[in-house]
Amino acid sequence: MLAVGTQAPDFSVYDHNGNKIGLKDFRGRKIALWFYPKADTPGCTMEGQGFRDAFDRFDEKDVVILGVSLDTPAENRAFAEKFSFPFPLLCDVQREISSAYHAVKGREDKYAARITYVIDEEGKVLEAMEKVDVKTHARDLCARL
Repeated sequence: MLAVGTQAPDFSVYDHNGNKIGLKDFRGRKIALWFYPKADTPGCTMEGQGFRDAFDRFDEKDVVILGVSLDTPAENRAFAEKFSFPFPLLCDVQREISSAYHAVKGREDKYAARITYVIDEEGKVLEAMEKVDVKTHARDLCARL
């Protein structure tokens, strides 16, 4: 995990809608960057639904939600549409973000670890969560921010 207080690595990847998204696009806002192993699997769905259900509360606190997986744009698009996710799912097929944020150990990893970072308005790591409960993670995180 990246250390709290360190500069969050910049990135630039496509989301499930084909939009190029970079960390710098959100300067001045907090970011909840949640990594999930595989689109449309039970745990990832439960976690994503938690972020979806708390989306308005995160938005009121000016917190951007970005999901990240190694899934393709088509897989993430289907996942987002099936469960009406109102936030971008970043398609880290080249493992750029997952490597920089220690969500994968190497290129051979098939899935990202289930971890979350909170990045502050200046782009520094505010929180690094290595263990999360998919049932309560989004609600607990939102309550703390």
